Amino acid sequence: MVKKKMLKALNQQINAEMYSSYLYLSMESYFQSISLAGFANWMRGQVQEELMHSMKFYDFVVERGGRVTLDAIARPESSWDSPLDAFKAILKHEQHVTALINDLVDLAIDERDHATNIFLQWFVSEQVEEEASVGAIVDRLELIKDTPSGLFMLDAELAKRVFTPAAE
Repeated sequence: MVKKKMLKALNQQINAEMYSSYLYLSMESYFQSISLAGFANWMRGQVQEELMHSMKFYDFVVERGGRVTLDAIARPESSWDSPLDAFKAILKHEQHVTALINDLVDLAIDERDHATNIFLQWFVSEQVEEEASVGAIVDRLELIKDTPSGLFMLDAELAKRVFTPAAE
């Protein structure tokens, strides 16, 4: 059975993961509105990935005998000044999520909740990958600057992304 303090934190993380999917869905809409379908496709993959993350947390709470309690999901931003600004916002958001995961790990250690600590290690690794992936796109957008041909080339590349659920 998961302890009360850990249960509350895991439920908050479910909300944070749901917010992440909501934010990426808002960004998908933004990219659709400026005719960057490849960027929108990349965001759709992120929406699916974040929903998968929230369900991993949900299933873990249930498996540990806890009760999932859902709170309202905050409204995300809906527009950005440029694709670069959107991806900088994503990087900042992913760094925030990394901090949340790290806080959960610290709590699991403090609570001597070894099962939760082991479960969270997958997310620790996932966040390293998330930050690296988004950081690489930010770097490329900074190189492109205001070059339309570069933006369209990156858009074509991001259009090739296919969401593949992570293996357990």
